[in-house]
Amino acid sequence: MFHVKQFDVVIIGGGHAGVEAATASARLGANTALVTHRFDRLGEMSCNPAIGGLGKGHLVREVDALDGLIGRIGDKAAIQYRLLNRSKGPAVQGPRSQIDRALYRSAMQAEISQTPNLIVIEGEATRFDLAGERIHAVLVDDERIEAKNFVLTTGTFLGGTIHIGEETIQAGRVGDPASIDLASQLRELNLPMGRLKTGTPPRLISKSINWDGLASQGADEDPVYFSTLTKHTHQEQISCGISETNQQTHDIINKNIHLSAMYSGNISGAGPRYCPSIEDKVTRFADKDSHQVFLEPEGLNDPLIYPNGISTSLPRDVQLAYVRSMRGLEQVEIAEYGYAIEYDYIDPRSLNAQLRLKSLDNLYFAGQINGTTGYEEAAAQGLVCGMNAALEALGKDEQSFSRTNSYIGVMIDDLITRGVSEPYRMFTSRAEYRLSIRADNADQRLSPMGIDLGIVRKDRKSLFEAKQQKISEMLQFAKETKLSPNEARKLGIEVKTDGQRRSLFDLLSFHTTSIDQIAPHYAEFKNMDDLAAQLKIEATYSHYIERQSKDIAQFERDRALIIPSNFNYRGISGLSNELVQKLEKALPANLSEANQIEGITPAALTLVAAHIRRAGAA
Repeated sequence: MFHVKQFDVVIIGGGHAGVEAATASARLGANTALVTHRFDRLGEMSCNPAIGGLGKGHLVREVDALDGLIGRIGDKAAIQYRLLNRSKGPAVQGPRSQIDRALYRSAMQAEISQTPNLIVIEGEATRFDLAGERIHAVLVDDERIEAKNFVLTTGTFLGGTIHIGEETIQAGRVGDPASIDLASQLRELNLPMGRLKTGTPPRLISKSINWDGLASQGADEDPVYFSTLTKHTHQEQISCGISETNQQTHDIINKNIHLSAMYSGNISGAGPRYCPSIEDKVTRFADKDSHQVFLEPEGLNDPLIYPNGISTSLPRDVQLAYVRSMRGLEQVEIAEYGYAIEYDYIDPRSLNAQLRLKSLDNLYFAGQINGTTGYEEAAAQGLVCGMNAALEALGKDEQSFSRTNSYIGVMIDDLITRGVSEPYRMFTSRAEYRLSIRADNADQRLSPMGIDLGIVRKDRKSLFEAKQQKISEMLQFAKETKLSPNEARKLGIEVKTDGQRRSLFDLLSFHTTSIDQIAPHYAEFKNMDDLAAQLKIEATYSHYIERQSKDIAQFERDRALIIPSNFNYRGISGLSNELVQKLEKALPANLSEANQIEGITPAALTLVAAHIRRAGAA
């Protein structure tokens, strides 16, 4: 067993939150230990083999901007890039990729092994040694490991219980033991805790699928990478198959719904609203004849397929029956059956903005233990915890993120002010500043802070500063170079005949003006494809951001706006039934109180404020 007794920071748990916390701490120069059951499971993608998505892709970009791992390692293992919402504005587009599980795990373990100031300790953390309001050590297989600060990233392991029909197994995931002793101690501390649930679908054997006749979804021809360091694809790009449930599928599930752990009463924890089990889909959306199922390869050389969209806790025989009722899967073989997993979480309202527990001076929490779901949310929290635990241990000021500068800030503010009643998932709709905190400018927003803190390595710092210099020069040129209406027309740009000269930046703000109309005519744009495209985005949004800033200022003034006790939320067009129900149940006295309700979006608050003002004017 390991015998070093003192570290600056100890991270407990080697999932997506844990590896980001450990490497962030180490990059800052803190003497760091990562405690995990098995080194060969670091970088394991326990659920779907994919990274990114709407809102989630923003988080990946932000972690990358602070020199985190998930984006860079994800690019090394990416086997299908897709930019979600490509037809919509850049603010709500989300980079996403299918990932080769084995390649991701291998690349992550290599990165961890080569990280200075970081040591991995294999074993189970069973108990903290506390004195007063501080933790002095953690017991790992009965050996005492001391540290100044501790980060807990237990994922689904804390009191984890797997459910398959009526069968229950204590486990953190299939093949790994649950953390029972540590869960017991946390409950002894009278921390505000609860139970949540998530699930996974059965894994299918690829060669048993009839791929003929199935629809397919290919990779983007012009991939959008996660990391600013990635300049080309590393792996072959593949397609996913598409099947769907049908009435027979639904009949099988409805007939056996009482055998599902979720519907038999065996599970008390709430599941993720936006990633429901197939039982939930069939029950909640009874009017739908079918649900799409994406058949996602788990790797280039992996025989398994992940059927995205049919997570379940039904018994094994029922899983086989309903899967075989779907097109292309009539003779399919199941390698691993799906299951639901229930686990302990801490009410995140007990944390501060640095994700440190308010009642203990040196314990930080990141990932699913805070009530979130997803690799991306976990990675972002892990980076915040590792960074702050290291800064505090080294005698430096901790850092926080704001809703105005990052999706990380939006997530943390949502968690610590509103708490969760179900697993939290990031969406672009949660960010009121989403026009300015886009995925494309994550490094410009956050890398300067990371450089100042010392968490961004020298090679990335040099590349970022060179990029910033080019962007600055291009922006200055675009704003200073002005064209007359006739000069603009020669470039194919139609403008109002007001005789005014307009800057290139102003011309680019028109939706009808493309960067391709301007760039070929100016040497300043030569070999600047990516940066020029970003200039177009900045110009397009410039007027909207200015208007949004005024709206935000108005909202700050409206926070004290009184909501009448008889206010009719159902009369507000654009307010979803879900939010109407939450507002009617909470009956907030003003907008500030409404803002504290879990799930209430800035857009919803704006609608409520507008209706109150109109009613007052009438």
